[in-house]
Amino acid sequence: PDGTLLVADFGSDTVTFVDPGRDGSGEGGAPIASVKVGTAPYGLVVGEDGRAWVATAEGVAVVDTQQRTRLALIPYATESGPVTTGEYRGGGMGIALAPDGSHVYVGVNVPGEDGAVEVIDTATREVTGTAQVGMRPFDVDVSPDGREVYATDHDSFDVTAVDADTLKTRRMEVAPYGTEGGLGSWLKPHYAVVRPADGKLLLPFEGERLAVLDPRTGKVTIERMTANTHQHGATLTPDGTLLVVGTGPIGSDDEDPSLTVRAPDGTERVVPLEGPHEDVAVSADGSTAYVTGGFTRDGYWNGITVVDLDDEKSGPVRLTAGNRPLGIAVL
Repeated sequence: PDGTLLVADFGSDTVTFVDPGRDGSGEGGAPIASVKVGTAPYGLVVGEDGRAWVATAEGVAVVDTQQRTRLALIPYATESGPVTTGEYRGGGMGIALAPDGSHVYVGVNVPGEDGAVEVIDTATREVTGTAQVGMRPFDVDVSPDGREVYATDHDSFDVTAVDADTLKTRRMEVAPYGTEGGLGSWLKPHYAVVRPADGKLLLPFEGERLAVLDPRTGKVTIERMTANTHQHGATLTPDGTLLVVGTGPIGSDDEDPSLTVRAPDGTERVVPLEGPHEDVAVSADGSTAYVTGGFTRDGYWNGITVVDLDDEKSGPVRLTAGNRPLGIAVL
């Protein structure tokens, strides 16, 4: 049914379909079914035709969400080492769909080296092109006009813009805290969202700074944030409200896990969460946020936290869902 949730189970090589409960509130909700997709699934995206594209360590799985079956597993063209699990495993991470549904773009992690964005033709289910990007492409996004693809390169402190036609690339540093910490630094870009109004990328950092990247110029401006917590997943509601997942403290002065609800004018409401979380999706009407509890590091839990965005007085609802769920979509 419309509104069903689909999560990528990093801990069990499956995707799980989840009933979000009464009116999507989480109350009375439960997992419905699971489908094997491949080792350690990470990000996923669903097209208007009902097919889900899931980035696993082995390849991109194609799932028919109506029949709840895996249709194909498309191997990567990029050599990413042995198929493994864990936070730093090789293979697919971020994944996005072209606005017209004709191509899927997946970020492929090559441990210790620059990664790649691979282009998959959704009709033939074949890899048709590859572009080199930065290290560990945590997230992949597409410009509103479909002309550019953006890989958020976690371990190289930058975003790579890929021309969707020529596959030529431009790398733009996004490091509001600097890069002095190198690979050991926590202060790196994780997830981004593209603002439809102007095509700029919004990248949250540590609940303190929002980096706004203009991909046309490479210029980054910084806006203040208030959650003061390590941040990962992000999405936009239909009215332009930015939702950002706070995973919890990484330093002695950091705050606990939370969901930041940031209005277009920059005002913020911070909703406390219980335990680490990873990614977030929003209902079609923009009234409900679904936050996955999988987390890429230790401390995860097997469920989703449901947050009513309209009623500030109602507390979050915890919903059992899958095994270490990371990526999430609303069907």
